[in-house]
Amino acid sequence: MPSRDEALAVTLAIAAALLAMILAIVVGLSAGPLPATESGPPDPACIEWTDSCVVCARTPEGMACSTPGIACTKGAPRCLRR
Repeated sequence: MPSRDEALAVTLAIAAALLAMILAIVVGLSAGPLPATESGPPDPACIEWTDSCVVCARTPEGMACSTPGIACTKGAPRCLRR
């Protein structure tokens, strides 16, 4: 059984990690929506498109884009759905 000091140290470490995670989430949410691809949709009728790094779509709330993958190679935008 751990001593009282060891248990306190573990509890404080867990609390600090949770606080850091909550702070990261709050900062991420306050940054606003993710930016759309710089080139935008290939044409105005396109409602979902990709540049091989992210997939963006028009939604009732506005434009929504995924985050790029770790090893993405950006290409020309192409329409996925009209």
